[in-house]
Amino acid sequence: MLSIVKYPHPALRYTSRPVGQIDDELRAVVREMFDLMYEARGVGLAANQVGLPFRFFILNVTADPDEKDQELVFINPEIVKRHSSAEDEEGCLSIPGVYSKVRRARKIKVQAFDLAGEQVEYDADELFSKAIQHETDHLDGKLFIDYLGPLTRHSMKGKLREFELEFRKSQAGGEVPDDAEIVRRLDAMSAPSAGAIATLSGTSAGA
Repeated sequence: MLSIVKYPHPALRYTSRPVGQIDDELRAVVREMFDLMYEARGVGLAANQVGLPFRFFILNVTADPDEKDQELVFINPEIVKRHSSAEDEEGCLSIPGVYSKVRRARKIKVQAFDLAGEQVEYDADELFSKAIQHETDHLDGKLFIDYLGPLTRHSMKGKLREFELEFRKSQAGGEVPDDAEIVRRLDAMSAPSAGAIATLSGTSAGA
């Protein structure tokens, strides 16, 4: 069973491995991720946010579970063009309650594969563009707080410290493995010898 991992879980800093095949197991994981995303009232969720080291994320910019036609899956995404820039407020399901303005490209072109194995391409702007960039960053182990200046980071230092203390407490209590063990599990799941997506079965790394 998957769950959304919280900062500073090591999976959030793990560079994801490309997906090698699309099968029923991946589809089941994607469905579970959508359910988690809706429960958390989010518009996007990346695989490493549920402790899985693979390059895919999901989006529904309406955040409405009844709007199934707005559900999109991006497998092995690549942003191939960026145009101009804009600053807007962002948050993250892995750092709940923390928000700040982030400057990103205003318009982008992204290429990816969908669950049918077809290559898709989108010209995105506004929230759609911002969400794609945010989730793609996740797959590279980058968080929106990495874009913030020193003064803004300092202003949220106390809140981030609370997340750190809570996470270390859960590790000390044995609820979550230590960082080294989590990374070992992520490495094992993402090793070429482990197979493409078959390794998605079972418990995610420390989630």
